[in-house]
Amino acid sequence: MQLKTTKWTAGTDGLQGVAQITLSRPDRHNAWTGRMHTEFRHLLQRAEDDPGTRVVIITGDARGQTFCPGADSQALQRHVESGGYDPGTPADIAQPGYGLAPEFDADFAYLYGMQTVSIAAMNGAAAGVGLALAMWCDLRVLARGGKLTTAHGKLNLPAEYGLSWLLPRIIGHGRAADLLLTSRVVLADEALQLGLVNRVVDPDDVLDASKSLAADLVQSVSPHSLRATKQQLSIDATHDDPGRSIRDAQDRLEQMMTETDYHEATAAFIDRRQPRWQQ
Repeated sequence: MQLKTTKWTAGTDGLQGVAQITLSRPDRHNAWTGRMHTEFRHLLQRAEDDPGTRVVIITGDARGQTFCPGADSQALQRHVESGGYDPGTPADIAQPGYGLAPEFDADFAYLYGMQTVSIAAMNGAAAGVGLALAMWCDLRVLARGGKLTTAHGKLNLPAEYGLSWLLPRIIGHGRAADLLLTSRVVLADEALQLGLVNRVVDPDDVLDASKSLAADLVQSVSPHSLRATKQQLSIDATHDDPGRSIRDAQDRLEQMMTETDYHEATAAFIDRRQPRWQQ
Protein backbone atom coordinates (compact mmCIF):
# COMPACT_ATOMS: atom_id res chain seq x y z
CA MET A 1 0.00 0.00 0.00
CA GLN A 2 1.23 3.48 -0.87
CA LEU A 3 1.52 5.55 2.32
CA LYS A 4 0.14 9.06 1.93
CA THR A 5 -0.91 9.94 5.50
CA THR A 6 1.37 7.76 7.61
CA LYS A 7 5.02 6.73 7.87
CA TRP A 8 6.59 3.41 8.87
CA THR A 9 10.01 2.75 10.36
CA ALA A 10 11.39 -0.41 11.95
CA GLY A 11 14.54 -1.05 13.92
CA THR A 12 15.34 2.65 14.18
CA ASP A 13 18.17 3.73 16.48
CA GLY A 14 19.27 0.10 16.63
CA LEU A 15 16.08 -0.95 18.44
CA GLN A 16 15.45 -4.44 17.12
CA GLY A 17 11.90 -5.58 17.74
CA VAL A 18 10.47 -2.04 17.73
CA ALA A 19 8.53 -0.41 14.89
CA GLN A 20 7.11 3.09 14.61
CA ILE A 21 3.96 4.38 12.94
CA THR A 22 3.78 8.14 12.42
CA LEU A 23 0.47 9.87 11.72
CA SER A 24 1.61 12.31 9.08
CA ARG A 25 -0.69 15.01 7.75
CA PRO A 26 1.30 17.97 9.09
CA ASP A 27 -0.57 20.52 6.99
CA ARG A 28 -3.75 19.42 8.84
CA HIS A 29 -2.08 18.91 12.23
CA ASN A 30 -2.24 15.11 11.73
CA ALA A 31 -6.04 15.14 11.69
CA TRP A 32 -7.74 11.77 11.15
CA THR A 33 -9.27 10.67 7.86
CA GLY A 34 -10.55 7.43 6.38
CA ARG A 35 -7.36 7.19 4.35
CA MET A 36 -5.26 7.50 7.52
CA HIS A 37 -7.34 4.82 9.25
CA THR A 38 -6.87 2.49 6.28
CA GLU A 39 -3.11 2.99 6.25
CA PHE A 40 -2.90 2.74 10.03
CA ARG A 41 -4.60 -0.65 10.08
CA HIS A 42 -2.42 -1.84 7.21
CA LEU A 43 0.71 -0.92 9.17
CA LEU A 44 -0.57 -2.51 12.38
CA GLN A 45 -1.16 -5.71 10.41
CA ARG A 46 2.39 -5.42 9.08
CA ALA A 47 3.68 -5.23 12.65
CA GLU A 48 1.48 -8.11 13.76
CA ASP A 49 2.59 -10.35 10.87
CA ASP A 50 6.28 -9.83 11.67
CA PRO A 51 7.36 -12.16 14.50
CA GLY A 52 10.40 -9.95 15.05
CA THR A 53 8.26 -6.90 15.91
CA ARG A 54 7.20 -6.95 19.54
CA VAL A 55 6.39 -3.29 20.19
CA VAL A 56 4.93 -0.61 17.93
CA ILE A 57 5.23 3.08 18.82
CA ILE A 58 2.48 5.35 17.47
CA THR A 59 3.21 9.06 17.27
CA GLY A 60 2.30 12.22 15.37
CA ASP A 61 4.40 13.99 12.80
CA ALA A 62 6.29 16.68 14.73
CA ARG A 63 5.66 19.16 11.93
CA GLY A 64 1.93 18.87 12.66
CA GLN A 65 2.50 20.12 16.23
CA THR A 66 -0.03 17.64 17.68
CA PHE A 67 -0.46 13.91 18.17
CA CYS A 68 -3.90 13.85 16.51
CA PRO A 69 -6.60 16.52 17.06
CA GLY A 70 -9.41 14.22 15.97
CA ALA A 71 -11.31 13.93 12.72
CA ASP A 72 -10.38 16.39 9.99
CA SER A 73 -12.85 19.28 9.95
CA GLN A 74 -13.24 18.93 6.20
CA ALA A 75 -14.28 15.30 6.71
CA LEU A 76 -16.78 16.40 9.35
CA GLN A 77 -18.27 18.84 6.87
CA ARG A 78 -18.61 16.07 4.29
CA HIS A 79 -20.64 14.06 6.83
CA VAL A 80 -23.01 17.03 7.10
CA GLU A 81 -23.29 17.36 3.34
CA SER A 82 -23.90 13.63 2.84
CA GLY A 83 -26.49 13.50 5.60
CA GLY A 84 -24.75 10.77 7.62
CA TYR A 85 -21.55 9.19 8.80
CA ASP A 86 -19.13 7.81 6.22
CA PRO A 87 -15.98 6.20 7.65
CA GLY A 88 -14.16 6.62 4.34
CA THR A 89 -12.56 3.17 4.57
CA PRO A 90 -12.67 0.35 1.98
CA ALA A 91 -14.52 -2.91 2.51
CA ASP A 92 -11.27 -4.90 2.41
CA ILE A 93 -9.53 -2.91 5.16
CA ALA A 94 -6.92 -4.84 7.16
CA GLN A 95 -8.08 -6.49 10.39
CA PRO A 96 -5.15 -6.52 12.83
CA GLY A 97 -6.01 -8.08 16.19
CA TYR A 98 -9.22 -9.65 14.95
CA GLY A 99 -9.91 -13.19 16.15
CA LEU A 100 -8.67 -13.13 19.75
CA ALA A 101 -12.16 -12.35 21.07
CA PRO A 102 -15.26 -11.00 19.33
CA GLU A 103 -15.33 -8.09 21.77
CA PHE A 104 -12.21 -6.67 20.12
CA ASP A 105 -13.30 -7.11 16.49
CA ALA A 106 -14.14 -3.42 16.15
CA ASP A 107 -12.47 -0.09 15.40
CA PHE A 108 -9.57 0.58 17.79
CA ALA A 109 -10.62 -2.26 20.09
CA TYR A 110 -8.50 -4.34 17.70
CA LEU A 111 -5.44 -2.90 19.45
CA TYR A 112 -6.42 -5.01 22.48
CA GLY A 113 -6.65 -8.08 20.26
CA MET A 114 -3.14 -7.69 18.89
CA GLN A 115 -0.14 -9.60 20.23
CA THR A 116 2.13 -6.64 19.51
CA VAL A 117 2.35 -4.16 22.39
CA SER A 118 1.40 -0.59 21.45
CA ILE A 119 2.81 2.62 22.92
CA ALA A 120 1.21 5.99 22.15
CA ALA A 121 3.97 8.59 21.98
CA MET A 122 1.68 11.60 22.35
CA ASN A 123 3.83 14.49 21.20
CA GLY A 124 1.00 16.99 21.48
CA ALA A 125 -2.75 17.43 21.75
CA ALA A 126 -5.16 14.53 21.29
CA ALA A 127 -8.91 14.93 20.87
CA GLY A 128 -11.84 12.80 19.76
CA VAL A 129 -10.68 9.88 17.67
CA GLY A 130 -7.06 10.86 18.41
CA LEU A 131 -7.71 10.44 22.13
CA ALA A 132 -9.55 7.15 21.54
CA LEU A 133 -6.61 5.80 19.56
CA ALA A 134 -4.19 6.67 22.36
CA MET A 135 -6.42 5.24 25.09
CA TRP A 136 -6.71 1.89 23.30
CA CYS A 137 -2.92 1.61 23.23
CA ASP A 138 -1.29 -0.42 26.01
CA LEU A 139 0.94 2.40 27.29
CA ARG A 140 0.97 6.17 26.83
CA VAL A 141 3.70 8.83 27.02
CA LEU A 142 2.48 12.44 26.86
CA ALA A 143 4.32 15.68 26.21
CA ARG A 144 4.26 18.15 29.09
CA GLY A 145 1.77 20.85 28.08
CA GLY A 146 -0.22 18.42 25.93
CA LYS A 147 -3.99 18.80 25.99
CA LEU A 148 -6.49 15.92 25.94
CA THR A 149 -10.24 16.02 25.40
CA THR A 150 -13.01 13.66 24.35
CA ALA A 151 -14.48 16.62 22.35
CA HIS A 152 -17.65 14.77 21.32
CA GLY A 153 -20.08 16.67 23.54
CA LYS A 154 -19.31 19.97 21.85
CA LEU A 155 -20.00 18.45 18.44
CA ASN A 156 -23.40 16.91 19.29
CA LEU A 157 -21.90 13.41 19.15
CA PRO A 158 -21.92 10.42 21.54
CA ALA A 159 -18.82 9.17 23.31
CA GLU A 160 -16.87 7.58 20.49
CA TYR A 161 -15.03 4.33 19.80
CA GLY A 162 -15.81 2.58 23.06
CA LEU A 163 -14.51 5.32 25.36
CA SER A 164 -17.58 4.84 27.59
CA TRP A 165 -16.40 1.25 28.16
CA LEU A 166 -12.67 1.92 28.19
CA LEU A 167 -12.18 5.05 30.30
CA PRO A 168 -13.98 3.70 33.41
CA ARG A 169 -11.63 0.71 33.29
CA ILE A 170 -8.56 2.94 33.03
CA ILE A 171 -9.40 5.69 35.52
CA GLY A 172 -12.62 4.63 37.32
CA HIS A 173 -16.29 5.43 36.69
CA GLY A 174 -16.47 8.80 38.43
CA ARG A 175 -13.43 10.28 36.74
CA ALA A 176 -14.48 8.88 33.38
CA ALA A 177 -17.96 10.37 33.79
CA ASP A 178 -16.38 13.77 34.44
CA LEU A 179 -14.35 13.67 31.23
CA LEU A 180 -17.07 12.13 29.05
CA LEU A 181 -20.00 14.24 30.23
CA THR A 182 -18.17 17.56 30.13
CA SER A 183 -15.78 17.04 27.18
CA ARG A 184 -13.45 19.33 29.10
CA VAL A 185 -9.75 19.76 28.37
CA VAL A 186 -7.28 17.86 30.55
CA LEU A 187 -3.67 19.04 30.74
CA ALA A 188 -0.69 16.69 30.98
CA ASP A 189 -0.12 16.87 34.74
CA GLU A 190 -3.76 16.10 35.48
CA ALA A 191 -3.73 13.33 32.89
CA LEU A 192 -0.86 11.70 34.77
CA GLN A 193 -2.60 12.16 38.11
CA LEU A 194 -5.82 10.62 36.76
CA GLY A 195 -3.95 7.67 35.27
CA LEU A 196 -4.80 8.50 31.66
CA VAL A 197 -1.10 8.34 30.77
CA ASN A 198 1.91 6.45 32.13
CA ARG A 199 4.59 9.10 31.65
CA VAL A 200 4.76 12.87 31.18
CA VAL A 201 8.00 14.20 29.72
CA ASP A 202 9.27 17.33 27.98
CA PRO A 203 7.94 17.66 24.41
CA ASP A 204 11.35 17.04 22.86
CA ASP A 205 11.74 13.82 24.87
CA VAL A 206 8.46 12.06 24.05
CA LEU A 207 9.81 9.85 21.30
CA ASP A 208 13.04 9.04 23.13
CA ALA A 209 11.12 8.17 26.30
CA SER A 210 8.78 5.93 24.31
CA LYS A 211 11.72 4.21 22.61
CA SER A 212 13.40 3.68 25.96
CA LEU A 213 10.22 2.10 27.31
CA ALA A 214 9.94 -0.11 24.22
CA ALA A 215 13.59 -1.14 24.46
CA ASP A 216 13.12 -2.16 28.08
CA LEU A 217 10.15 -4.34 27.11
CA VAL A 218 12.05 -5.98 24.26
CA GLN A 219 15.29 -6.54 26.16
CA SER A 220 14.05 -7.39 29.67
CA VAL A 221 10.87 -9.37 29.01
CA SER A 222 10.67 -12.63 27.08
CA PRO A 223 8.73 -12.38 23.80
CA HIS A 224 6.21 -15.05 24.82
CA SER A 225 5.68 -13.52 28.25
CA LEU A 226 5.05 -10.13 26.65
CA ARG A 227 2.46 -11.59 24.26
CA ALA A 228 0.83 -13.74 26.94
CA THR A 229 0.53 -10.94 29.49
CA LYS A 230 -0.96 -8.56 26.93
CA GLN A 231 -3.56 -11.19 26.02
CA GLN A 232 -4.33 -11.83 29.69
CA LEU A 233 -4.97 -8.14 30.27
CA SER A 234 -7.23 -7.97 27.22
CA ILE A 235 -9.26 -11.11 27.87
CA ASP A 236 -9.67 -10.36 31.57
CA ALA A 237 -11.12 -6.95 30.69
CA THR A 238 -14.10 -8.76 29.14
CA HIS A 239 -15.23 -10.63 32.26
CA ASP A 240 -15.47 -10.40 36.07
CA ASP A 241 -14.49 -13.97 36.89
CA PRO A 242 -11.28 -14.21 38.96
CA GLY A 243 -11.37 -17.99 38.81
CA ARG A 244 -11.33 -17.88 35.03
CA SER A 245 -8.30 -15.60 35.13
CA ILE A 246 -6.49 -17.93 37.53
CA ARG A 247 -7.26 -21.02 35.45
CA ASP A 248 -6.07 -19.29 32.30
CA ALA A 249 -2.87 -18.23 34.02
CA GLN A 250 -2.29 -21.77 35.30
CA ASP A 251 -2.72 -23.24 31.82
CA ARG A 252 -0.26 -20.73 30.41
CA LEU A 253 2.17 -21.36 33.27
CA GLU A 254 2.25 -25.10 32.69
CA GLN A 255 2.96 -24.60 28.99
CA MET A 256 5.48 -21.77 29.28
CA MET A 257 7.57 -23.55 31.92
CA THR A 258 8.36 -26.21 29.31
CA GLU A 259 9.75 -23.65 26.87
CA THR A 260 13.38 -22.88 26.10
CA ASP A 261 13.05 -19.26 27.23
CA TYR A 262 11.97 -20.32 30.72
CA HIS A 263 15.12 -22.40 31.12
CA GLU A 264 17.18 -19.55 29.66
CA ALA A 265 15.60 -17.05 32.07
CA THR A 266 16.40 -19.29 35.02
CA ALA A 267 19.99 -19.75 33.90
CA ALA A 268 20.42 -16.01 33.30
CA PHE A 269 19.05 -15.24 36.77
CA ILE A 270 21.51 -17.66 38.38
CA ASP A 271 24.40 -16.39 36.25
CA ARG A 272 23.40 -12.76 36.83
CA ARG A 273 23.38 -11.90 33.15
CA GLN A 274 20.91 -10.71 30.52
CA PRO A 275 18.83 -13.55 29.04
CA ARG A 276 19.15 -14.41 25.37
CA TRP A 277 15.55 -14.83 24.23
CA GLN A 278 14.80 -17.22 21.39
CA GLN A 279 11.01 -17.16 20.90
